[in-house]
Amino acid sequence: MTTPEEYAEYYAVEAALQSRGYTRVNFDMNRIKRLLELLGDPQKSFRAVHVTGTNGKTSMARLTESLLRAHGLRTGRFTSPHLDEARERISVDGEPISPERFAALYHEVAPLASMVDDEFDEPLTYFEVVTALAFAGFADAPVDVAVVEVGVGGETDATNVLGAEVAMIGPIGLDHTRWLGETLTDIATMKAGIIHKGANLVTAIQDPEAMIPLVERCHAVGASLVAQGRKFDVLDRALAVGGQSLTLQGPSGAVYEGVYVPLHGAFQAQNAVMALAATELILGSGQPKTLDGDVVAEGFADATSPGRLERLRSAPTILVDAAHNELGMKATAAAITEEFAFSRLIGLIGMSGDKDVQGMLEALRPICDYLVVSQSSVERAMPTATLARLAREVFEPEQVIAEPRLADAIERAVALAEEGEAAYGGAGILITGSVYTAGDARKLLSR
Repeated sequence: MTTPEEYAEYYAVEAALQSRGYTRVNFDMNRIKRLLELLGDPQKSFRAVHVTGTNGKTSMARLTESLLRAHGLRTGRFTSPHLDEARERISVDGEPISPERFAALYHEVAPLASMVDDEFDEPLTYFEVVTALAFAGFADAPVDVAVVEVGVGGETDATNVLGAEVAMIGPIGLDHTRWLGETLTDIATMKAGIIHKGANLVTAIQDPEAMIPLVERCHAVGASLVAQGRKFDVLDRALAVGGQSLTLQGPSGAVYEGVYVPLHGAFQAQNAVMALAATELILGSGQPKTLDGDVVAEGFADATSPGRLERLRSAPTILVDAAHNELGMKATAAAITEEFAFSRLIGLIGMSGDKDVQGMLEALRPICDYLVVSQSSVERAMPTATLARLAREVFEPEQVIAEPRLADAIERAVALAEEGEAAYGGAGILITGSVYTAGDARKLLSR
């Protein structure tokens, strides 16, 4: 059990990491390479699955890690951003590392990080240092295989030191255009950078404009293309209590029937079959291997994905979802329509200022009776007044309520859900718009 003193040390470490600028980015990989070199290149001590795409990265990573662990491998998982505490980003055997272990890793890495800071014009970023903590932790564990989510993009992301044997690329859309480019071609080219010589690329069905750079990269580096719809796919999908029942075909040709996945939405079925394909390739050392159906079922049944259409409360039902771009919000809206029969749905949103706000609002308009507008705790959150003004251009003005404090916004959403006939049941609340909004809401609702 973690003592109060150890938690105090952990929070001091979190503060030290935050001082590097939580959202600061820099795509020069020389700093992370130098830091890992000083650490003895821990990333070379384990096999890796590297995950990118515009949406679904964290869920793909969690599903893949759960499936690999069910097959007896010791696993590491690195995802971002976190919902509550930084240590959630680094998991070994499916569990976040402890506060004391996170602090111990930081104290091992920090002196070397300071050396690297002195060698370069700009210091290491928050994400670069946490990436180093993860790789050092995985090497120390040690893990057999790590499933690692890209931070932003791919080619110039700090995690791309891995040279992973399996690259997973989910659906590609327009997001982070400030850094990745304005077109699907630009963004796909950046994400294709995680495909390395001799690797396998597991890709979701892509827009043709996004697919071309992936095919070209595979050809250039001699990687094998394993594409959904050609070599593996979701063959059937049915709703089930708390999730869905799937029939999946892996790239080996094997068909796995009646696989229960305790996650909502067609997009999670796609994430599951991506995880299946990656697992067949890892366990087959690069060649698809037919797996034991019972073990596949066990691995998927144990999977979780906090903050992804996650039910936090009932009466009224409160769901949180980390959708943060138009593509993700459309998928969330489709899942709500298909899987939940709410008599009234109250949307509660907080978004970052660099997002396609109108596209996300348009996706929410058909499913929400009211929209409570608020903001998360991060610096780049869009001010409530600005978001409310934009929301009133999409919704009817009387449908939009502004509440700058998230706690007040949740209270207002609950009151709206319990008005009139909805008080007798069937109303729901969807809290969404960014990972940070979802994370802040989870903290408030867990008290």
